[in-house]
Amino acid sequence: MALINYAKREIICKIVYYGPGRSGKTTNLQYIYSRLPDERKTNMISLATEMDRTLFFDFLPLDLGKIGQYTIKYQLYTVPGQVYYDSTRKLVLQGADGVVFVADSQQSRFEDNIENMDNMNENLKKNDLSLDEIPIVLQFNKRDVVDLTPIEDLSKALNLRGWDQIEAIAISGIGVIETLKLISNKVLSSIKGKYSKKVR
Repeated sequence: MALINYAKREIICKIVYYGPGRSGKTTNLQYIYSRLPDERKTNMISLATEMDRTLFFDFLPLDLGKIGQYTIKYQLYTVPGQVYYDSTRKLVLQGADGVVFVADSQQSRFEDNIENMDNMNENLKKNDLSLDEIPIVLQFNKRDVVDLTPIEDLSKALNLRGWDQIEAIAISGIGVIETLKLISNKVLSSIKGKYSKKVR
């Protein structure tokens, strides 16, 4: 749920990148961070294991746009990739205003994508977040791999509610900014609907 700071005239929104381990969640945030102008950069916090996997979350604050006199700030998080860390995933997802599900396009990861989608749906429910109301974007990452899963198969398995979907190669930045813009706009529209009267 977005936080409104009336004193600073800020609305702070939370976007969570969800998906299997090594699907490209952290890579998305790293690319976004690299593209920010120096004057708008703040610290990107990343916690990782010895195997270079995100253990808890990545956190990247962004200033993007306004609603009336209020500055919109986005906080981008990633969940740990392993379902083993489910309690942490649930905690990171708490209060989310939007979700990007980053799917791994490798055929060998097909079942991992489905398991993680089910896990996301379950954790959204546990956090009292409705699948029908929270903005969600699907990013089909690693579209440059050899053992590529067709988009039709990924969409049929994962996109059960007609969410917007984007193809990406996050390591090269392809589709990363487009994904961010899409989820940000969806979150912004949702926030305007809920808070427009409160921030006048």
